[in-house]
Amino acid sequence: MEVLESGQGELIQPFDLDEFREWNRTRKTRKLVEKVMTEQEAIAQFVQDGCYIGTELYGTVRCPMSLAREVVRQGRKNLRVCGQGVLELDLWLAAGLVKKLDITYIGLEVYGTSSCLRRAVESGQVETCVEWSNAAISWRMKAAAMGVPFLPTRSMLGTDLLKYSAAKVVQDPFTGLKVALLPALILDVALIHVHRADKFGNCQIDGISGFALEMARASKRLIVSTEQIIPTEEIRRAPDRTAIPYYLVDAVVHAPFGSHPGEMAYLYSRDEPAIKEWVETSKTADGAQDYLQTWVYGLPTHAVYLERVGQERLAQCVARRERRQA
Repeated sequence: MEVLESGQGELIQPFDLDEFREWNRTRKTRKLVEKVMTEQEAIAQFVQDGCYIGTELYGTVRCPMSLAREVVRQGRKNLRVCGQGVLELDLWLAAGLVKKLDITYIGLEVYGTSSCLRRAVESGQVETCVEWSNAAISWRMKAAAMGVPFLPTRSMLGTDLLKYSAAKVVQDPFTGLKVALLPALILDVALIHVHRADKFGNCQIDGISGFALEMARASKRLIVSTEQIIPTEEIRRAPDRTAIPYYLVDAVVHAPFGSHPGEMAYLYSRDEPAIKEWVETSKTADGAQDYLQTWVYGLPTHAVYLERVGQERLAQCVARRERRQA
């Protein structure tokens, strides 16, 4: 196929599909091995300086905040990052951990754009931003999961988004139409928060699934945090509910309220005052550092973080969700 147009963005994570296939064949065990560990153990073992890392969520829904805070505590550097981020990627940007971005969206939703992203990009701390639509980044992961080098789409045609991506436009040999080719995306490590999992890594997600299924299947290493660890017998009673199977997972972290101050469908609502605190303090670099010191560096574990938040505020998040469901 003749390439008619190429996006000017960098292919941040070059891929080798045969190498990825071999990785899954030889480095991922099919044995039922217990994988439960702490945030500290999981991040220390699987997240390295310079790795290509992704987080999965939909806005503030199911954001892997306990894992994201641990990445900040351990000070991983020069990360190449993929994801549609709100709070967790904002923390990484404020902490100076991010070098390159495959970006779909980083913002603060109803509160506007991210001050941390603007500072990081304008200062040169983030060297490269390559732009994709939300659908395109998911389809890139789907291509990796399928073992194909690209997926064709028409959704990125006709806008400047394609210009700032690493996609290519070709003529479809069947119809003659122009189509955009989205290159496969393989992550070194992914962080996903789920509603429940067993000790082996079989995961269930309630409500919106975001792009968890695609990301889980496009990652060399997968760290899952979960609100509950449940018996495998309960998983087996409803096998159709298993969104992520155990053999894709490398670590299972028990993290009640692991999305806080984000939300979990049917469990708890987002903590609006806590989010507003970040919105206001992160408007300046000094304010962002003060927040990190108070809410991340100064709290060694997720359990200590929850103690700092307090049972009353956590209970209010649960109560708000129950009122909405009533």
